[in-house]
Amino acid sequence: MADKLFGTDGMRGVANTFPLTIDFCTKLGSVLGRYFCTDKHRVAIAYDTRISGSMLFSALAAGFTAQGIDVLDLGIIPTPLCTTLTPDLETDMALMITASHNPYQDNGIKLINKNGDKFTDLDTAKVEELMKAPFEPEYNPQQIGHVIITDAGIDDYFEAVNSLADANALAGMKIAIDSANGAFSDILPYIFKYLGADVISLSDSPDGYNINENCGSQHTENLCKTVVEKNCRLGIAVDGDGDRIIICDENGKRLNGDQIIAYLAKYLKEHNLLKGNAVVSTLYSNMGLAKYIRSLGLEHYASAVGERYVIEKMREVGSNLGGEESGHMVLSDYSRTGDAMIAAIVVCLGIFESGKKVSEIFPVFEPFPTEARNLRYDNKEIISKILENAEVTKCIADITARLAGHGSLIIRKSGTEPVLRLKIEDEDAAVAAREVKILLDCINKHA
Repeated sequence: MADKLFGTDGMRGVANTFPLTIDFCTKLGSVLGRYFCTDKHRVAIAYDTRISGSMLFSALAAGFTAQGIDVLDLGIIPTPLCTTLTPDLETDMALMITASHNPYQDNGIKLINKNGDKFTDLDTAKVEELMKAPFEPEYNPQQIGHVIITDAGIDDYFEAVNSLADANALAGMKIAIDSANGAFSDILPYIFKYLGADVISLSDSPDGYNINENCGSQHTENLCKTVVEKNCRLGIAVDGDGDRIIICDENGKRLNGDQIIAYLAKYLKEHNLLKGNAVVSTLYSNMGLAKYIRSLGLEHYASAVGERYVIEKMREVGSNLGGEESGHMVLSDYSRTGDAMIAAIVVCLGIFESGKKVSEIFPVFEPFPTEARNLRYDNKEIISKILENAEVTKCIADITARLAGHGSLIIRKSGTEPVLRLKIEDEDAAVAAREVKILLDCINKHA
């Protein structure tokens, strides 16, 4: 069994290969059913549009029901809707079957507690421990769970949408929307039409294989082209499970996630909707974001990388706004986790009210010059070896010391891929370029 099954946002891998196999998922369902479903004896499971979603659902459901646990089948819905619904479902926990922005061959499992929050590190470690230990299922012919199909979808979003805006609040605003052939395909275009927008809908016909295929948050070329050709006010793209948003302006220029966080902060502050006088982003955000947030008279807090850690920090400081440069935007008054649709509505409301072009609003702040690299290797063990090397460790420490006070170095392992991510930024672009070359030379020497 792999050393670590769950990363920063659940388990992920290629469907029908370990650990995303029928046998493993059936055992996972049984383990979770026995040890985590001890109160309501009910669990909810949702999934995105991948062909493997129903297979993995069936395997998990078999494990749960064999332990006497009822399974609520939420069907194909976005991750943020799953987490928001969970507290009202009278369940012990929920699972979201998705690999987010990855291609259809991949899939994954996100573990969600009864309150709609991602599992903590402690809970995830407990699951890891139980899955690695010998497990003898206990079958009782008198205690077999049901699979209950539960309707969930557009109607469940209207409470949040109506608390944000009235019908036709975006009347006539021309928007291109790329739903990534994913879980938002039916919901996102419908909601924006309800708000009065003139919607050009892209990648909204999932077939099990085309999720994120040359579309969505990772592949915005067609969206950007369409925005320009159709004279749209802006373009919106989401990922396969709907917790990540990308926006492009009327010229087809893609906006950085940190810029969206900055805009949301400004909008909420101006409308007296920001709580805690604070905004949270991750350590991976550009230092220019923190500088801008403070210029608004707000506090900025940096969390560890990962949406779950952003949310934890938000609760700690009493903020209702947080996000990641990658596109996860959390507006906790309306959704429990990163929600592309909620963030998109707020941004569009602000742009609509302003009467300005998107390019006249963005960039909101001037970012520090940045040198970022994603170094891909054959396996995660190579990355561990690199980071444990004494010369690499010293090089990282030396660069960090040289950048102190005017720049930063971030280096980390991806939680889901054999990728080493590094980013160096500084007020001086030449300094950032010099230091990243020094670091890359050292890493390549010991890779």
